[in-house]
Amino acid sequence: MLDGCTPWPDPDAARYRAEGYWTDEVLGRVTDGDADRTAVVTPDTLLTRGQLDLAADRTAAGLRALGIASRDRVVVQLPNGTDMIVVCLALFRLGALPVFALPAHRAAEITHLVQTSEAVAYVCADRVLDCDHRDLARQVLARTGSLRHVLVAGAPGPYTALAAIDADPVPLAPPDPADVALFLLSGGTSGPPKLIPRTHADYVYQLRASASLCGVGPDSRYLCALPMGHNFALACPGVLGTLRAGGTVVPAPAPTPEECFPLVERAGVTVTSLVPPLVPLWLDAAEWTDNDLSSLRLLQVGGSRLDPATAGQVPGRLGCTLQQVYGMAEGLLNFTRPDDPQEVVLHYQGRPLSPADEVRVVREDGTDAGPGEVGELYTRGPYTLRGYYRAPERNRTRFTEDGFYRSGDLVRRSASGDLEVVGRNNDVVNRGGEKVPCQEVEEHLLADPRVVAAAVLALPHPLMGEQTCACVVVRETEPEPTLRETQALMRESGVAAYKLPDRLVVLPKLPLTGVGKIDKKELRKILEG
Repeated sequence: MLDGCTPWPDPDAARYRAEGYWTDEVLGRVTDGDADRTAVVTPDTLLTRGQLDLAADRTAAGLRALGIASRDRVVVQLPNGTDMIVVCLALFRLGALPVFALPAHRAAEITHLVQTSEAVAYVCADRVLDCDHRDLARQVLARTGSLRHVLVAGAPGPYTALAAIDADPVPLAPPDPADVALFLLSGGTSGPPKLIPRTHADYVYQLRASASLCGVGPDSRYLCALPMGHNFALACPGVLGTLRAGGTVVPAPAPTPEECFPLVERAGVTVTSLVPPLVPLWLDAAEWTDNDLSSLRLLQVGGSRLDPATAGQVPGRLGCTLQQVYGMAEGLLNFTRPDDPQEVVLHYQGRPLSPADEVRVVREDGTDAGPGEVGELYTRGPYTLRGYYRAPERNRTRFTEDGFYRSGDLVRRSASGDLEVVGRNNDVVNRGGEKVPCQEVEEHLLADPRVVAAAVLALPHPLMGEQTCACVVVRETEPEPTLRETQALMRESGVAAYKLPDRLVVLPKLPLTGVGKIDKKELRKILEG
């Protein structure tokens, strides 16, 4: 396995192979049968499976001619679209390893990803909304030493046009199924996100099993409304699972009803996935839209807890089945099943995908909780990692000696095995499915010379689920910062927009525990009182 990654123990790996969870299949395959079947539909493009297959081969050959080789890391930050799909498939075929950045990431996050992975290339768009990624690339190049290439979709400026990375296909040695295929990002409960290595074998199993459970096949049309670099949209079963099953992918530029509803009608979308804050917007828009949404059969909702009242409106207003999904980029996926009783679909976030998933619900004292009792979710299995990339200290605290991943999520499990997510014990704000690490935001707040102490915590929000509240203590001789000033300073530091505080509270002091740490439980009481 790639240096810096933790392999599964040999006995476990042998068992997963013997029981058929892992096979010799690797990521990147497209054609399996009819090359003339539609693979990708966008507002201005239609690609058949044969055309997509050829585009991936030509891009892989072009990357190879550029000097990018097997196991080289490539940070990929592209909007939803054909370019993203082709680049992913090309990197898989080449054996190079995509590191999936998120659309909201800016210079601070991209620099961290490049430095941690020692990436040799950064693939981005020219401009997305208010961000010129060519300028972002300039900042990253100045801060890092490993980058050799910046590939730009669109006008390249001083860099290389992604469209120019094209060459006649050449034979490529297939990667080892047991080797790393890609890197996803952790939610990051302290500091910047950790890199999650996923192998060909474990990710192919995830695609195969989740597509089977969700009924995704050759007639399925998956609307990719969420960012494609998220595990949920990429592979649950998502883009890769739909393509592998012979279906069609319909990328959406944004998850809004205005963008998505016309695509549902035009492409005959049958399945899509959303995070909870988007569901009320879709439900409201469905009441007045002129678009025909009758092709939609399945709506997956995950990323954070969906409240039962909203969940209950989905079948009536959107005319489709709701599936709750609870999972993590680190591995374990839980789904409600199509034949589950309504009470289960409304109140639970699913049960494990695989018969080989091992799940423990652990009380604070380390003992296993009984049905209905709250505890932290521990898990291990054929598609759950055994260690973050190059993070030995983190691995010592997040994994047990016998290989269970400690999720930090607090759950209760029913007698039938369904999981209800009730919170978490790690210090992170779940802002509409985006994980905001409190410690990282606190460090940025303390960079303001006016601020002498800072604490960040999650507060309830009716739409986002949680909002980020920053509490600061200001030097007596300094004027109090405003929320807008604080957000502006963080933006200037290159921080992603979703990490900016939603609320700023200036206090004379922060409550402390007996050992001198900030007491966030007491701080929450102050704010709520």
